[in-house]
Order: sequence, then C-alpha cells, then structure tokens
Amino acid sequence: MDSILIIDDEPQIRKLLSRMMELEGYEVFQAADCQSTLKQLKLHNPQVVLCDVFLPDGNGVDMVTTIKKLYPELEVILLTAHGNIPDGVQAIKNGAFDYITKGDDNNKIIPLISRAMTQAKKNIGDKVRTEEPQRISFDAIKGKSAGMQQAVTLARKVSATDVTVLLTGETGTGKEVFAQAIHRNSLRKENAFVAVNCAAFSRDLLESEIFGHKAGSFTGAMKDKKGLFETADNGTIFLDEIGEMAFELQAKLLRVLEAGEYIKIGDTKPTKVNVRIISATNRDLKKEIEQGNFREDLYYRLSVFQIHLPPLRERKEDIGLLAETFIQLFSKKLGKQVEGMTPEFLTALKAADWRGNIRELRNVIERSMIICDKQLTLQDLPIEIQNTRQEDYSGKNYSEFELAAMEKRHIAKVLQHTKGNKTEASRLLKIGLTTLYRKIEEYGI
Repeated sequence: MDSILIIDDEPQIRKLLSRMMELEGYEVFQAADCQSTLKQLKLHNPQVVLCDVFLPDGNGVDMVTTIKKLYPELEVILLTAHGNIPDGVQAIKNGAFDYITKGDDNNKIIPLISRAMTQAKKNIGDKVRTEEPQRISFDAIKGKSAGMQQAVTLARKVSATDVTVLLTGETGTGKEVFAQAIHRNSLRKENAFVAVNCAAFSRDLLESEIFGHKAGSFTGAMKDKKGLFETADNGTIFLDEIGEMAFELQAKLLRVLEAGEYIKIGDTKPTKVNVRIISATNRDLKKEIEQGNFREDLYYRLSVFQIHLPPLRERKEDIGLLAETFIQLFSKKLGKQVEGMTPEFLTALKAADWRGNIRELRNVIERSMIICDKQLTLQDLPIEIQNTRQEDYSGKNYSEFELAAMEKRHIAKVLQHTKGNKTEASRLLKIGLTTLYRKIEEYGI
C-alpha cells in the first residue's frame, strides 16, 4: 500500500492530516520531531513525507536535506503556517517536492500528494533501471505491425553506431524500452545506462541532477554532487521528455553535444564526458521551436537519427500479442494461473482507443487478472472498455454531441464508480432502479 509519513509537533494537525490521507486510501504514519522521524523512516519506508517547517528539535527545511540524503527516492512536501519565499526557494534547492502553506492550501494537498507519490514510484523505478540496464533487448519489443517492425529495424541499425537518437511518439508507446534496447546492442553495452525524466524536475533541480554541483555552490550544497552525465560516462544517457527542458538549460546540453564537456554548478573548470545521448519526446519539437520554447540548433543535434513509435490504436494487430505477453508476466508476478482470454475479451481490447498506449494496456491486463477467475472475460475489464466494445459492435452508435451519447457515458462512469452496484448507482444518479435497468438495456451498457 502507498504510505505517507506526517511530521508535525501538533497532535491535532497530525490527526486531521492522517484522517484525510487515510480516506484517500494511503497508509499513514506519524512523527512529532526530527528524531522520531528518522526512526519512522527506517521502520516503515514511506514513499512521501509531509513535514512541518518548525519542529521542536530542528527545522523542516534542513530536514529535507537529511531525508533526501538517506532516502533519495522519497519525496518531501513541506508545510508551514507562515510561508515565505526564501524558505520556499531553499526547500526546493534542498530537494523538496513542493512547499505549501497550511490552511490556505488544504484543497491542494490531495492532488499534490498524488503527484508526489507518482514521482516517488518513478524514482524507485529509475533507480532499478539504472542499476540493471542489461535486461532489455530488442527481443522484449513485441509487435508484428508494419509501423513497429520499421521502428525496430531502424533501431537495430542505429544501435551499432554512436550517433544521437531522438525517439518520438505519444506517452506510453515504449520509448524507454527502445532506448534501453539500443544501448544493449551498442558498443557501450557494458557501461551504464542512465535514464532521467526532464519533466520531473524544476529547472534548477534538473541542472543539479544531470550536471552535478560543487560544495558551497548554493545554500544546502554541503558536498560535491556527481551528476548523471558523469555517472553515464562511456555509457548512454536517456533524456525522456526532452521538450520539457528549460530553454536556458538547453544551451548547456548543446555544449555537451558539441564539445563533450560541461561545467558543474559552482565549478570554474569544465568536466569532460563521453556519453551517447538518446532523447525522447511526445511533443512536436518543430512547433516548439516556432514558439520559441526549444532551440533549433539543439534539435538538429539531438535528431541526427529519428525514430517514430506508432500509437497502439494504429497497430491493433499487435494488441493480442501484447496482451498474451502481459498475461504471462502477471501470471508469474501474481502467482496466478490464467487460461488465456475469451474472444469477447480480445475483441473489447481491440475496440478500445488506448490513449495511454502500451502502458494503459499493461495496467488494464494487470487489473483484469487480479479480479478474474480462471480465464479473462469481458466482465473483468473496466466498464468503459466494455462499453467501447458494445458501442462498436452492438449496432447502436451515437453522435458525440447527442444527449443519449452523453447520458450513456455518464451512466457508465457512475457504474464504474460503484463497481457495478446498480442500487448505489441509481441513488447517485437520482433515478429509480427500474429506470436505470431500462437505460442499461437500451444503451447496451
């Protein structure tokens, strides 16, 4: 279960915040000071920390540095009764995920926690991928569609070279898998593969993360920090979501590409590095250049060799193969033997739009396997995917703007919320149970 540690010397605030987090489904632990915080972190290993700035035996801003040093994957959000800009700036420099004021920002805490939890999980995933880069090869890429076969062919050819590669495509299409496969088949395969998501950091934090800094370069920089470029020396660095990189920082990256060197924050001499750069984006970088958000010279240096990964909705012939691969994966992970999927299940998968692409398909298969019995059936899928299948194959299609279409989607959404409980759904919809059954039959939900 996702867990949170709340640090505050006021019991009532701890109790209130704990109740809020528990209602959101989180496991919550509490600490009243810095000393007990370290014990709780070691004992429970939470993913996110909510920390008050003023503590009996220390300061929350300084505590961020201590926590991030011991548990770098963990995310810290600072809370204070009286926010001020210097503390906020320092908190972020020390590695805090965010800094908000109590009371005025109560409505922001839940979504902020959710984003921090997502980032904490990604931090853990990135660490694993950095430590074990050799596991991914082109054999891990599943797909017989023309678009995917072309992408694999291009990736195999470029892997033997040392040129920069730009992977384009929607979120969830497998860009990082391709990056690892290219590295695995390159002459650098025995050296490090380091992945970093440029969208996950502020401008200052990203600069420190990828280039490193010298001790004393800013308040809280108590020792030299080795950047990810230095970690990836003689290997490969994967810059995901490159389109999110701050414009000022792009010049520094361009220097690495042109001269193989950069200057750490607070340093006076350049650091030499020999790194292959693979980058990825879901943005149209040419449009970003036109809008002044991305450097044209950097774009041409990054895209010496460009590979586009097609979205899943354009390679639906691969859905069955991908689904079978995920079934095998989660059978081992869940310790559950599943006898494949019914034809109706596969038909529904192929009818879905898959805006989240392969990542969304993977999540749907995992969820379905958790709730299924011996075989994956249509009823094991999320209701919205069941409904997509019925819209496409029941012969009842509605225009996007018809009232019936909107009503159908709304009823389906409520049924999903109630997990199929029609009595509860009719109560939320404020219609009679008989009326709900009639509409379910009418719309084929």
